[in-house]
Amino acid sequence: MLRAWRGYEAFEGRSALRSWLYRIATNVCLDMLSGRERRARPMDLGPAKAAEASNLGEPLPEATWILPVPDDRVLPIDGDPAEVAEARESIRIAFIAALQHLPPKQRAVLVLRDVFRWKASEVAELLETSVASVNSALQRAHATIEAAEISDAEPLLSMDAEQRSLLARYVDAFERYDMDSLTSLLRDDAAWSMPPYALWLQTHDDIAAWCLGPGIGCRGSRLIATEANGSPAYAQYKPGPQGGHEPWALQVLEVSGGRIAGISFFLDTAHLFPLFGVPDRLDD
Repeated sequence: MLRAWRGYEAFEGRSALRSWLYRIATNVCLDMLSGRERRARPMDLGPAKAAEASNLGEPLPEATWILPVPDDRVLPIDGDPAEVAEARESIRIAFIAALQHLPPKQRAVLVLRDVFRWKASEVAELLETSVASVNSALQRAHATIEAAEISDAEPLLSMDAEQRSLLARYVDAFERYDMDSLTSLLRDDAAWSMPPYALWLQTHDDIAAWCLGPGIGCRGSRLIATEANGSPAYAQYKPGPQGGHEPWALQVLEVSGGRIAGISFFLDTAHLFPLFGVPDRLDD
């Protein structure tokens, strides 16, 4: 915004205002990416751990992680359902994680072509390159994304009765802290992670053992529904020592084939709960 404001008098109208603004935004992003390490998920940093041999360890800096964003910050409130579903797909945490593997220019081409649906000629003009170069960068980006093996999680569909039923059963199982019911809703390869810690779990036995061992303080938690990165999400409150429930995590779920493919528990509630507009605690 500042670059556009300061440079507006020099705008000569040779291109559309939209294209001029996108060029500024893209250049800012490319500048910011220079020399920066890619952000990640715990699953990108190492193999899954066994619950009985693990502890959370030391938290890693915020810059390590891909963090959740509220849907209402990045998705149109009123729009064509197909376009909204496509937009949800483009902000999924797994997709954003895969983007981290791309060089900045390939990342820009992929987002402009596949997310914003720009023509190759428009992207070439914005990046001051050729159409052939844009098409080549897009092809290389697709190959890298495919090799990254993005999970086939489905974007949140507010009118999907099957998905609503699955999420209702998840909330019921989690609030009752019934591990048999909860793990029955998970895919066999579901990932259970807790940023800002690198630890992540995968087998149903390890997930249940963690929840009934180091994570036993979450028994009796309450969940409030929200939406993050085009996926179902929940603000989790665990029982507080003085009564009521205190904030513990923002859970972001990935759903695939009628089951839960992964759950990320983002523990930085001091930052995330105000961002998502959920209460700072729940009274009894």
